[in-house]
Amino acid sequence: MLRKLFSEGLGTLFLLATVVGSGIMAEQLAGGNVAIALLGNTIPTGAILVVLILVFGPISGAHFNPAVTLTFALRKEINAHESALYIGAQIIGGILGVLIAHLMFENPLIDPSTHNRTGVSQWISEFVATFGLVMTILGCLKSRPEAIPFAVGLYITAAYWFTSSTSFANPAVTIARGFSDTFAGINPVHVPAFIVVQLAAAMIATVTFKWLLDE
Repeated sequence: MLRKLFSEGLGTLFLLATVVGSGIMAEQLAGGNVAIALLGNTIPTGAILVVLILVFGPISGAHFNPAVTLTFALRKEINAHESALYIGAQIIGGILGVLIAHLMFENPLIDPSTHNRTGVSQWISEFVATFGLVMTILGCLKSRPEAIPFAVGLYITAAYWFTSSTSFANPAVTIARGFSDTFAGINPVHVPAFIVVQLAAAMIATVTFKWLLDE
């Protein structure tokens, strides 16, 4: 279990270091072009997900996401105690990843975001993004489990662009990004609503695909 928790924490750390670090770099290099900055944030995020799932999947399952852990808990593939430990490791790892990104780019270490992300369109986007992520994982798990790393990376790459929220789809990521007043940040006041919607989407997607895949 210690190895699994370390795997979840370290993987989530690298995920957030990539999300926030690439967001800072993209904004610095884009010359004010938000579309180019978003593209510069999207590609590294999708790419690192493939790498991290390939590396850590055999150790912990490579959840890096409380919504994904909730999904597997509902499927009774991980118990409540282990789920709580996983989620704690993911949140701690995510926050550490943000702090490391700030150190790499000489940003203030603790820098709460002022980037407002709220409203019905944003909440719907997070529901769609998270539902789609769970759909991707469960669908591939049923028929092509070896494809999960690539499918998840590609899905998140696409969801960055077809959702108005740019697809957080992850409560640990949402919490951690509240600590970063950068391109990838979210105002901490708006974090709870995102998390509620993400967890609701994960539960509904889990039930839907249990029925759809006849499990």
